[in-house]
Amino acid sequence: MRNHLVMLCIPIISLLASQVVYAKKDEHKQLPPGLQKKVAKGKALPPGWQKKLQVGTVIEPEIYEQGVIVERSRDGIITIEVDGKWVRLMEHSKEIVEILKH
Repeated sequence: MRNHLVMLCIPIISLLASQVVYAKKDEHKQLPPGLQKKVAKGKALPPGWQKKLQVGTVIEPEIYEQGVIVERSRDGIITIEVDGKWVRLMEHSKEIVEILKH
């Protein structure tokens, strides 16, 4: 009986192990060239991009990359300047803690 159970389990385990799950590749897109120029000149981002800056959310990589680090504290919080605003966020998780007007 035990041999039959083992013989039944081996194909099932083989089948499950052979199934590969492909995750969507995490690609970090940059801001479009026109928005990159605006940010470089110190102009404001469009309202849709500004809404992405909300306390409790994780800052988008393309917005973080456009920012300039203003301050780094010992408690793991950094302050970056983005679009004329200072954004305080957790350095490792990039979760927004506070948004300040500069």
